[in-house]
Amino acid sequence: MGSNDSDNNIPKFGAGLLQHFLFEPGYRNLNNGSFGSIPRVIQEELRRYQDQAEAKPDCFIRYELPTKIDEAREAVAKLLNAPTDTVVFEPNATMAVNTVLRNLKWDDDCKDEVLYFNSIYGACGKTIDYIVDSSAGHVASRAIPVDYPCEDDEIVSAFQAAIQQSMSESKRPKICLFDTVSSLPGVRFPFEKLTKACKEAGILSLVDGAQGIGMIEIDLASLDPDFFLTNCHKWLHVPRGCAILYVPFRNQGLITSTLPTSHGYVSKTNKRFNPLPQSNKSAFVTNFEFTGTTDRAPFICVPAAIKWRKDFLGGERRVMQYTQTLAKEGGRKAASILGTEVLDNPSGTLSNCSMTNLALPLRFVDTDDTVDTGGPSSELKIPVGDAQQAREWMAKALINDYKTFLPIFVYTNRFWTRISAQVYLDIGDFEWIGQTLLELSRRAAVREYKNS
Repeated sequence: MGSNDSDNNIPKFGAGLLQHFLFEPGYRNLNNGSFGSIPRVIQEELRRYQDQAEAKPDCFIRYELPTKIDEAREAVAKLLNAPTDTVVFEPNATMAVNTVLRNLKWDDDCKDEVLYFNSIYGACGKTIDYIVDSSAGHVASRAIPVDYPCEDDEIVSAFQAAIQQSMSESKRPKICLFDTVSSLPGVRFPFEKLTKACKEAGILSLVDGAQGIGMIEIDLASLDPDFFLTNCHKWLHVPRGCAILYVPFRNQGLITSTLPTSHGYVSKTNKRFNPLPQSNKSAFVTNFEFTGTTDRAPFICVPAAIKWRKDFLGGERRVMQYTQTLAKEGGRKAASILGTEVLDNPSGTLSNCSMTNLALPLRFVDTDDTVDTGGPSSELKIPVGDAQQAREWMAKALINDYKTFLPIFVYTNRFWTRISAQVYLDIGDFEWIGQTLLELSRRAAVREYKNS
């Protein structure tokens, strides 16, 4: 799986890399897609900057930090192939989505619509709900159905059908929010095709790359979205929380305030004193440079993380090749142990990322009949009314009994789980989680969750 390299100074991927991370002995981190993880050397970098902020707060925060943020923006912009001054930092992807949607203006004719897919991340869906609820009828939302496993072109066709439906109802699709890789299930979305389709339809594209940088290749010059955001703390080995908001020069006038509004805001009615050092940077960049007293040390760890991945791990391409291949092969191995399947389409595009989605061997039934757990795993079943209780019990049991965690969710009327591949994992971890999930499913089938 590409874990070996001709350069002896570059380590082999897998369990040997665990010594460089901060996990508790025996804990298997199979859920990188939620919160990410950092190596010890990046933690040391983080603490070094935090110590500097404590040693001389005003000097560091007012004068040194802005320069270091500029250097970090330059480093990550180069990685994303974007101009430096189109890239600013946010604490996380949800904040970036909020920043964009709360800055947009909605027409007084009340015809504007926000389009999104029903696979949207929950917090982003609720952000759209808030925008609609608080707009006094100026904007509505429209969900685009997507049923996995489907092909990329079917998703694009569903988007185009939603546009036609919106217009037939005398509405105006203004912006569409869609993922690079969706959260649950964790599958690769055809974001390149959708960005192009938005441009052709005259609709703004808001690309949620929360699962993005460090996991899949992103070229913003080629993609040319209207807005793009990505978490650095998930897959780029940057401390939490650190995200990038990309706004091309043509759209920067639409983003007039950060969240919260701070010293960088330029009012049309009042000219207020800004106590921070003045600079020749653009209003857009200056706006995001300081948004109140928050710890921005994670932002300025980005150059060190990129350098560590290049010098120690062998570079972005090598890392992505390993984690994507491990997710595919590991998913198939775990599914074979469970006697189930991974979520993918015939062309295999859904799985072109570093996460895999695995069906659990539990079927939902209407009655509460017990089962013979000595039979094949395909016979394991629980009452459909117990699904939520069983799901919560399984999630906690993974932590308490097996020293790991996986998000377990219901999709297509059955339980699924999402597993993340990382550089410190190997195929043995997927074999282990396959056996663990089989045991856990058998425990659920005899209603062990009712005793918790």
